[in-house]
Amino acid sequence: MLDPYLDKLKAQAEPGRAEGMAAYHKQSREVLGVPNPATNDLTKSWRQSLDVEQRVALARALWETDIFEARIAAAKLLTQARIKDDAPVWELLQSWVPDFDSWAIADHACSAISKRLLAAPERLDTVEAWTHSDHMWSRRAALVATLPWAKMNNQKPADQACRERILGWAASYVPDRDWFIQKAVAWWLRDLSKHDADRTRAFLAGHGAAMKGFARKEAAKYLKDT
Repeated sequence: MLDPYLDKLKAQAEPGRAEGMAAYHKQSREVLGVPNPATNDLTKSWRQSLDVEQRVALARALWETDIFEARIAAAKLLTQARIKDDAPVWELLQSWVPDFDSWAIADHACSAISKRLLAAPERLDTVEAWTHSDHMWSRRAALVATLPWAKMNNQKPADQACRERILGWAASYVPDRDWFIQKAVAWWLRDLSKHDADRTRAFLAGHGAAMKGFARKEAAKYLKDT
């Protein structure tokens, strides 16, 4: 099943692009040099032509190639708000988290994960385990995949509880000096500040002094009086 789809992806590679992408994304894996819009167009057409079982099988095969654009395509293939009987999708997405080692691949996969979390918020119980992982990218994924809760307006009580739970994870990350973790905390707070400035100010009042300077500044970017 894989070969025809991988051939189509490879056909979108632009000469001379792979080297620049590999350097920018700090990749040691194979990079084809496929622009993101081309990957978007391909995966959109595949989503429309394949059922869920076929998409899961193709996404698994693409991921296992360990080709940069193939992993991104795998994530895009499973990024959809409504998926009936989505348990196989959720299981596959979870299985990828320990493989994360690159922000671009991780962020695309987290976008797909976020759709499944919104569809079934009880899955946050699984995500909470990532916050205790020794794998930095897993810890980071817990915040990146839950960004939709930072962006909600007029939340229902259940969503408000989810937001507070995730902010608790963010607070637990503050002592972590890793740049990517600090950046993820700042990203979550920056997005939250556009929808709940007071809650963002409260978090920074309680934890901002312990954050790295760049992260504190990023988190407060849209707070006019901070």
